[in-house]
Amino acid sequence: MMTRPYGRFHYLPRALAAAGDQVLQVYLGFPKHEPVTDEIDGVRRVALRMTPASFPALLGQLDRIAADFAPDWVAGLSDSWCGVLAQRVASRAAARTWLDAYDNFEAYMPWNLPLHWLWHRACARADLVTAAGPQLAALLQAHRRSGAVAAVVPMAADPAFGARPRQESRARLGLPPAAPLLGYVGSWTTTRGSHLMLDAFRAIRQQRPDACLVLSGHPPEAVTSEPGVISVGYIDDELLPVLISALDVAAVVTAETRFGSYSYPAKLYEAMACGVPVVATATGPVRFILGEDSAALTPVGDAQAFAARVLAYLERPARDYPLPSSWEEQGRLLRELLMQKAG
Repeated sequence: MMTRPYGRFHYLPRALAAAGDQVLQVYLGFPKHEPVTDEIDGVRRVALRMTPASFPALLGQLDRIAADFAPDWVAGLSDSWCGVLAQRVASRAAARTWLDAYDNFEAYMPWNLPLHWLWHRACARADLVTAAGPQLAALLQAHRRSGAVAAVVPMAADPAFGARPRQESRARLGLPPAAPLLGYVGSWTTTRGSHLMLDAFRAIRQQRPDACLVLSGHPPEAVTSEPGVISVGYIDDELLPVLISALDVAAVVTAETRFGSYSYPAKLYEAMACGVPVVATATGPVRFILGEDSAALTPVGDAQAFAARVLAYLERPARDYPLPSSWEEQGRLLRELLMQKAG
């Protein structure tokens, strides 16, 4: 994240800095690198090692950084450990705590019950808890003290994502210039219900044999060997908006799992920002993003319905969703929440 600024971890702190707040961001990880200190977009940044062996020393480093900076708020972003550590640092620095979640962190390591308990306790004690959408906020609300509300600060697409000429985008990536292109950008996992994508594509090819399915990342060989599938592999960040802009339809597939029921896909926001028609499975978070009555929604797990909606958009392209908000707007919302809590 430090070398590739992205998403709410970068743009929400940057929005606070742009409003005149002093922001110091501490990154935990980097076990193979020397500690780093720099500044970007008005945000001071420090990277610290986080390994089992260095953990006691890390706690001391965090306390010293907080003592020098004297924060009004300590924020925990990105995962459970960051939330737990933020609560500890805030309590020792006499600061308020803001915790933020973009996914159900407990779905990552369901076996790690001690960490989940610490996360629940941190949520209960935090002055402000925010989530990427109402379903996740409701999940976190169960761990809040009576009367303390988990607020919603939605996701947004990064500024790099915007519409580009389709034919130029295809030429740049070496994609077929005339074929109908359906694209799936993201991890191919059971927690996201990715298998539906292949069943839907086979149904699409029965009606449109010229259609192609464009995949990024590293999907299974059984998928990439399917007729009509084009795998572009891992591509540079700067090419992701180009890839999305090359598509006729962007596919967003999620599932009603412990992960998917609380997942607000960044790729959905990015496709919306690029102005590409979207077909998406109607989990609660996706309905929140697109709107409950969006024609882009299809029933979860229904490959035939998904294929039918894609075919309809190939015949008559449509963008059945509202305009996405920006990180600047979400930053203003967050700052209002912080100021309200500060009194």
